[in-house]
Amino acid sequence: MFLKQLTLTNYKNIEASQFDFQASINCLIGNNGIGKSNILDSIYHLAFTKSYFNPSGVQNIQFGKDFFLIEGKFSKDGKEEKINCSLKKGQKKTIKRNGKVYDKTSEHIGLIPLVIISPADRNLIIEGSSTRRKFIDGVIGQTDKTFLKKLSNYNKILAQRNALLKFFAQNRTFDSETLGIYNHQLSELAQPIYEKRKAFMEVFIPIFTKRHLSISNGSEKVEIRYASDLFENKMSDLLDHNLEKDKMLQFTSVGIHKDDLDLLISGMPIKKFGSQGQQKTFLIALKLAQFDFIKEKSGINPIVLLDDIFDKLDQERVTQTIQLFDNECLGQIFISDTHEDRILAALKMSSSTYEIFNLS
Repeated sequence: MFLKQLTLTNYKNIEASQFDFQASINCLIGNNGIGKSNILDSIYHLAFTKSYFNPSGVQNIQFGKDFFLIEGKFSKDGKEEKINCSLKKGQKKTIKRNGKVYDKTSEHIGLIPLVIISPADRNLIIEGSSTRRKFIDGVIGQTDKTFLKKLSNYNKILAQRNALLKFFAQNRTFDSETLGIYNHQLSELAQPIYEKRKAFMEVFIPIFTKRHLSISNGSEKVEIRYASDLFENKMSDLLDHNLEKDKMLQFTSVGIHKDDLDLLISGMPIKKFGSQGQQKTFLIALKLAQFDFIKEKSGINPIVLLDDIFDKLDQERVTQTIQLFDNECLGQIFISDTHEDRILAALKMSSSTYEIFNLS
């Protein structure tokens, strides 16, 4: 699977551009603000039907325009796949595959396996649990569409239960029968989602550990631990036991929507006790493990986006990072950077062909 051609119209700061890419390494070079990250984000958009950096679709439309259009021509098993993503103000986003509109955008997820590494990934460490859940679910979702459907249904029912709890508080009333219906529906969906996440982490953690060991040469002891309310209790019991608390808070305080990952170095939270270098190494290992997992499950080399990740790295570390992906990927890699000489020095060590796109 690789992207042959990308055409952008009114996407962020890009009014009209077309690129023809190689199946191996493609480097986008230019000053900050020129649109390098936006080009990579448009590729992400074609894979996941949304921006990696800005989930608000309308805000991805170029200022002063009323629509954006992303067109991608991919090669998959020798066949061409045309993917279009468009959004017009006041209308619903449209995703087309070979000219046919998807009934549900979720049906598209997984067609274009992709892994992105960006400075924004640090949010996985410093932000709240929802960011880490999205990471887990995003990896699983690329190889299991039924999981995404169950998760979507769970979130809809969760929102309805929360609205009901708020209604109870505002109107000083209570209806155990109606609440019981939502409790049952949540419980039915929570268990398989939890089981899928748990099974995924049991496979993913050893892959991550192996990757981190190879990058750090064993100089650091790191761990990932999956934390869930469902480890020791059924969802139905949790909802019953926390009813009074939920009524007071006016939202559902327990369940799989509170799952988290504990990211540790030497047994301590890497958020507080890891240096910037240690955190960056942790995140690169995390994304390499994501690549390995998706490749194993799908049989396809994911497209890799390396977005402006070489800032403040010495030349040796830049070369090492590119080689990590180049040696394993045997697929398509996109790199954005501000310094052409830094990238060229690293690519001299690569056996892959590459192309430089100088943006101005």
